[in-house]
Amino acid sequence: MGHGSAEVFLRRFWMVTFLLIPLVGTNEAVAGFLGIPTFELGKWISFAIATVIFGFAFIFFQHALHEIKARKYGMMTLVSLAVGAGYLFSVVSTFIPSLHAEFYLEISTLIWVLLFGHYLEARSGAAAGNALQEVAKLLPKQAHRLVNGIEEDVDVTELKENDQVLVKPGEKIPADGVILSGSANVDEALISGESKPIHKSKGDQVVAGSICLDGSLTLKLSRVGEYSTIGQIQKLIAEAQQTKPNSQRIADKAAGILTFVAGITALLTILVWSLLLGETFTFSITLAITVLVIACPHALGLAIPTVTTITTSLAVKNGFFIKNLAKIEVIRKADYVVFDKTGTLTTGVFGVTDVVPIGDITKDSVLKVAGSLEQHSSHIIGQSIVAHTKKERIRLESISEFKNVAGKGIKAVLDGVTYTVGNKAILEEVGIDTTDSENAYNELTSKGKTTVFVADETKVIGLIGLSDTIKEESLNALKQLHDMGVKVAMLTGDNQAVAQSVAAELDIDTYFAEVLPEDKYTHIKSLQEEGNVVLMVGDGVNDAPALTQADAGIAIGAGTDVAVEAGDVVLTKSNPEDIVKLIKLSKKVYSKMIQNLVWALGYNIVAIPAAAGAFAYWGFFLRPEIGAFVMSLSTVIVVANAMLLKRIDLS
Repeated sequence: MGHGSAEVFLRRFWMVTFLLIPLVGTNEAVAGFLGIPTFELGKWISFAIATVIFGFAFIFFQHALHEIKARKYGMMTLVSLAVGAGYLFSVVSTFIPSLHAEFYLEISTLIWVLLFGHYLEARSGAAAGNALQEVAKLLPKQAHRLVNGIEEDVDVTELKENDQVLVKPGEKIPADGVILSGSANVDEALISGESKPIHKSKGDQVVAGSICLDGSLTLKLSRVGEYSTIGQIQKLIAEAQQTKPNSQRIADKAAGILTFVAGITALLTILVWSLLLGETFTFSITLAITVLVIACPHALGLAIPTVTTITTSLAVKNGFFIKNLAKIEVIRKADYVVFDKTGTLTTGVFGVTDVVPIGDITKDSVLKVAGSLEQHSSHIIGQSIVAHTKKERIRLESISEFKNVAGKGIKAVLDGVTYTVGNKAILEEVGIDTTDSENAYNELTSKGKTTVFVADETKVIGLIGLSDTIKEESLNALKQLHDMGVKVAMLTGDNQAVAQSVAAELDIDTYFAEVLPEDKYTHIKSLQEEGNVVLMVGDGVNDAPALTQADAGIAIGAGTDVAVEAGDVVLTKSNPEDIVKLIKLSKKVYSKMIQNLVWALGYNIVAIPAAAGAFAYWGFFLRPEIGAFVMSLSTVIVVANAMLLKRIDLS
């Protein structure tokens, strides 16, 4: 049910509200109470108005028919039974005055309450649709399409297969494609789990969502539309709307059971009161109809949908989308969160971590030489060094005779001296001895750093260590998880040294290094076999089996379609702190669901026997109009309780 059907229910609700006013005036009980004289035409006016109102209840009968055909007797079967029986009995009573039992007002009030309940339910369906727009906001809106070489900005959704688009430095690639011209370093950490950006040029494939770092690329698109990032997310939302938390399944079952309980109780009420206790048939059927009216578990029908609606919009506001709502119950019980390292705990971006001068030279001098040479290089390592010199505010000098030695490094002349920056191979080629720097080099590489030599014409003057840097949010997220009593594990394809240094810095409980992509899921399995409830957080193609293996898989939405497809939850930002929010939200949502179920079922457990006259010995009978009112009150309480979720703060 979407927003349109919500409007229909609301319109019907207001029409019935308007019609109830004269109906109240012609009701004998109300008239007697208010001292209004009753008149002969009164019952015929009641009959006419109630018949119009009854027409608005046909929608319930249509739904009931579906339930009966599917043999899933639930809420609507019960509602139709109550409304139908009450109305027909009232009509018979109008034409046979001796029966004197008209339920027009009670049945009309019930229809009025149910229409409002349906309006709320339809609105909850529409809210999930709004989540779709929220998610779409988080994706690139426009692309530069080339038509006969002329650039035009179009909506990403307008792109078609084989279109040519231009991607400028720093922009996200809008759809999967092949490079026709241009070259650039492309950040694919999200896809491959490799923290070093990859140099791409003509003929190479690029993937939607990866970032073009430094050059311009002209692409021919191969996968667009529903296969693009936007299409995938829309598909996810549609699928998520079909999923239900387990507590909703309990509610559905309970509604089915209640239908039978109410039906049998109503029959027993007629038999016991008329045959055993000798009351009139009119009295017995009045009680039986009251039982049916009261048993309508509308509060039960709204107990979970109201909570899940609010959960969907709360989650999107907090940066994640819960694809499978049944996983809420799993996430709240998590013992272990397993993170993929690259791009999840670390930035996936190369950065300078160490500058080691050799001999009597300063760090700044080493950086000045390296930066001055590297500003002419397009290599990612060079660019990271230049970025670091800018951060350290080091003035770079102009150079001459720049020479790039592919795969090894660069050479150039600065202030009349020829300098070399690169790996061991280029120094051997130039004939420079690396003995003095051997210890420092071994220490850096043992920590898993990429190490660059800086040398003048005769000797090594310094070393620069680079590695993938840890996200600031990771420290905070892991501390909060530990505070909640949740353990943390890390999976990485990097070597033992890199894994150990990251694990030590982040205070990680367990880590698995040098893990082959296809083996990631086995480590998740081993943690599960120890009796843990395991959440897996990953963002790459190679994480998909592990995400599926985990009790709940959390895909980083900026990652690949495959990871997003395999995850139960999608994070729209690559922020590990959102995992903490997700666990907190799951706990709050679960307790709200349970509160609502207890309330909705508890009401019926007390109300049904009361309506059947179980407390008659003490002179207590539950009249149909009071029953309808109490039922509507329980619905309001359930909805109000769910609304309180909106006020929670997850930060």
